[in-house]
Amino acid sequence: MAISIHLDEILKERHMTSKELCGLIGITEANLSVLRSGKAKGVRFVTLNKICHYLNCNVGDILDCDGILEEEENEEE
Repeated sequence: MAISIHLDEILKERHMTSKELCGLIGITEANLSVLRSGKAKGVRFVTLNKICHYLNCNVGDILDCDGILEEEENEEE
């Protein structure tokens, strides 16, 4: 995967549960689960800003890019 998510590691380091983070940033546990699993197609900057604020981290602590271009799958196939 071109973009990897390190949210679980940051949550563990901060001794915070995903449920606690959801309450702070105002999203459902299901939506955070999609983001944590790396299956999200995108994330709003405002959500990312809240995550970074409450976890006291930077975007680069959560998201990592391996430099490989991942082509979007054609949904018509």
